[in-house]
Amino acid sequence: MSLSLTTEQLDRAAGVLAGTACGDALGAGYEFGPPRINGEEVAMVGGGPFGWEPGEWTDDTSMAIIIAEVASDGTDLRAPAALDAITAKFVNWMHQAKDVGAQTSQVLSAVQAAPAASSAAAVAVDLFRRTGRTGNGSLMRTAPVALRYLHDEAGLVEAAHAVSSLTHGDREAAEACALWCLAIRYAVLHGNFDGLYAAVADLPSARADMWASRLRQAESAQPHEIDHNGWVVAALMAAWSAISGTVVPADSYPDGHLRKALDRAVRCGGDTDTVAAIAGGLLGARWGASAVPREWRRLLHGWPGLRGRDLLRLALLTACGGQSDDTNWQTILDPDSW
Repeated sequence: MSLSLTTEQLDRAAGVLAGTACGDALGAGYEFGPPRINGEEVAMVGGGPFGWEPGEWTDDTSMAIIIAEVASDGTDLRAPAALDAITAKFVNWMHQAKDVGAQTSQVLSAVQAAPAASSAAAVAVDLFRRTGRTGNGSLMRTAPVALRYLHDEAGLVEAAHAVSSLTHGDREAAEACALWCLAIRYAVLHGNFDGLYAAVADLPSARADMWASRLRQAESAQPHEIDHNGWVVAALMAAWSAISGTVVPADSYPDGHLRKALDRAVRCGGDTDTVAAIAGGLLGARWGASAVPREWRRLLHGWPGLRGRDLLRLALLTACGGQSDDTNWQTILDPDSW
């Protein structure tokens, strides 16, 4: 099922993957570093522990691309065949990747001989049972799920849980993915950030109270004050802190808020690329692809040999149920601007 979208909504849908990739590439050079809270430069310079090129996205965006590829023809991500396809693509990507998160690597390595969603999910549950640790690796890649289910809130929640479970066996990771996807969906459709609290309010009361408290805590803190941002909850909180704590310019010009919020996210230190990628998905959903600074557009690229304009088209296909409309997309995909 596809959803008719206005030109503004299409721009915002296209911004979801572009925003994810921009945050990812901006933070890549500072990953595992200390907070940059004393005026140090933040720029899309590449480098970092894995030697990224300027503007190159990391595993956060690469895994999101895989999910979007499967969803971009209208495939239901809840279907076993779709989840199997994502798992197999994850395994294939892992063998080409510069960097793979530790938890994701353990799960995918265990099933690489015969990749299947059910096997991966079982390994993920067992890993969580043994370690009690839940990383942010499913949240960082979750944005395409929101695009696929713009028309279907209940389906979005189910798909977010299913896709998260491929590598992360903790239901709190799945819950975080669903909440963030609902916020992205709402931002694409309505052009504001109100969807996150709306999604939290729909949870069972105890969970709603817990998440509302976490969001309020994030709003009262600086991103770098939220410890252990490799944990899924802390990563979401740090991303929300960066977004909510950045003042929207008086003229509401989108470039200002998107750019400044991503700068703020990267300055958290630690898992900088992932926190900024998570923030970027929601910022892109709110402000649109048109808000991405031109100097970032020229640099943006990454696995599997794509550039920024390719992300826009993939996002639009995912949002429109696989139905291409080059006439309505022409302005958004303008090769002179991307």
